Amino acid sequence: MRCQPREDKAVYIWTKNKQRCLICDEQTDTTEPLCSACEAELPWLAEHCQVCALPLPGAGLLCGQCQKRPPGFSRVEAPWRYAFPVDSLITRFKHQQQWPMGRLLAALLSHHLQHAFAEGLPRPDLLLPVPLGRKRLRQRGFNQAGMLASWLAESLQLNMQPHWLQRPQEGAHQQELDAAARKRNLRQAFALHPQAQVTGRHLALVDDVLTTGATADTLARLLTKAGATRVDVYCLARTPKPGD
Repeated sequence: MRCQPREDKAVYIWTKNKQRCLICDEQTDTTEPLCSACEAELPWLAEHCQVCALPLPGAGLLCGQCQKRPPGFSRVEAPWRYAFPVDSLITRFKHQQQWPMGRLLAALLSHHLQHAFAEGLPRPDLLLPVPLGRKRLRQRGFNQAGMLASWLAESLQLNMQPHWLQRPQEGAHQQELDAAARKRNLRQAFALHPQAQVTGRHLALVDDVLTTGATADTLARLLTKAGATRVDVYCLARTPKPGD
């Protein structure tokens, strides 16, 4: 008995399934929908601040901001600079609901983190996605940080708590503000769920892009004040300083 229609082209053959690159649309030579050539051309984050991952001209350095005022988090892990084509993939995932883009980026971030764990980065006890306010969540229909955290939790075999961090107050869009305004906008913006159990735990915040680090810093300080022993940040991309 044939399991395919009697036509020239079969509908689907599992053993010969080939993916196409989401960037160049050519057939891939990897298990991910990304060919080796396009993967090599991604804006991989090279030398960067050892705390906030800000791109720097040399290795093993701390940026001026982290020296002047150390943030509430211990370390940022990000595979890429926020530049083409990663910025385009994130935009298509975040604002156009093209979820395969996010799934691909989450898989590559998972590979990055697995390598970092093998090199000595402590594994966290829990993943916590950066929350969206209710209005923003209704407009977008999903929280991109929550989806990334869910995919990472599955691939890294880590636990995740999607509702422990909350955003009861909404201000202006962070993307529209400068660094000082971002900090003012985040005052009293976040809260912990009453049943959140963070005391004595190593936690990792998950988000798509780290720009100034104001949101991550605010959340990390909130968690540390509640008893967390360490807070790291896992994100897809880190923005450079304006003009770099």
